Amino acid sequence: MSNLKLAIQKSGRLHQESLSLLKDCGITIDNGKDQLKINVPNFPLEILYLRNSDIPQYVYDGTVDIAIIGSNTIEEKAKELRIVENLGFAKCRLSLAVPKNEQVQDLSYFQNKKIATSYPNTLKSFLEKNHIKAEIHTISGSVEIAPNIGLADGICDLVSSGSTLFKNGLVETSIVLESEAVLASTVKLSIQKQEILDKLLFRIRALLRARKQKYILMNVPNDKIPDITKILPVLKSPTIMPLAQEGWSSLHSVIEENKFWRVIDDLKEAGAEGILIIPINKMVL
Repeated sequence: MSNLKLAIQKSGRLHQESLSLLKDCGITIDNGKDQLKINVPNFPLEILYLRNSDIPQYVYDGTVDIAIIGSNTIEEKAKELRIVENLGFAKCRLSLAVPKNEQVQDLSYFQNKKIATSYPNTLKSFLEKNHIKAEIHTISGSVEIAPNIGLADGICDLVSSGSTLFKNGLVETSIVLESEAVLASTVKLSIQKQEILDKLLFRIRALLRARKQKYILMNVPNDKIPDITKILPVLKSPTIMPLAQEGWSSLHSVIEENKFWRVIDDLKEAGAEGILIIPINKMVL
C-alpha cells in the first residue's frame, strides 16, 4: 500500500504547530538533515515540506494527498479541496485596517481608495460583495508599512493579536474572513489512502477532543451524589469510588473546560469538596 502524502509548511506560523500535532498523535518525525521529504517509520505517511502558497495546488493536483494549511490560503487560491478537519490552532482573521488618525474607520472609508494586501483574490471578492470599488495593490510581506510610505490608503492582512497593526499606527476596521489551520484533502483520494487518512483522523480527533475536556475529581457525601450527578455534565455517568471516611465517596468524570466555571459554585453548594481538574492527553470514545 502506498504511503499517504502529507504537505506542511516548510517554514512559517503553521510549521511548528503542525509538527507538534503529528508528534502528539504518536507519529515519529526525524528531520535532522533538513530534508524536504521524509518517510515516517511508524505510520504509512510521507511528509513533504512545501512553500505555503504552493500547497493548495499540490493538493488540488493530487501530487500530495492531504495538507495542514490555513483555511485563508485555501480561500485565496480558490482550489477545490476537501476540508476534513478543523485543527483549532493558528486562529487568525483577515482584516482591513486604516491609519488610526483617519476620522472614518468603517468599510466606507475604502471607497475609491488604494488597499495593499497579499490576499488580492479574497479581498476582491469581499469588496465586490460589499459594493466597494477600490484599487488593490498586491505585495508580499510587510503589508503594514504600505500606508506609512504612501503606497496605499489602507491594508488587508492577517491579524492575530493586533500588536503589529498597533506598532504601525493602524487600526482594524472590518473582518474579511476568520481562519484557522485545517486538514485538507484532495478530492482524488483513493480508497486505500482514505483508509490511512481515517486512521490518522482517529488519532487527531482523539487529541483535539482531549484538549477541550478535563478530568474532574471531587469528594462527595454519599447522600449528595444524586444531586451532584445532575449538576455535572458527563459523558455517560460518573465513576464513584468509596473513601476511607465513612459516608463519603470520590466522584470522577470528564467535563468540558469551558463548562467547569459555570457549574463550580453549584457543585460546592451541593456539598462537593477537594475538587481537582486534571488535563487529558488523549480521549477515545
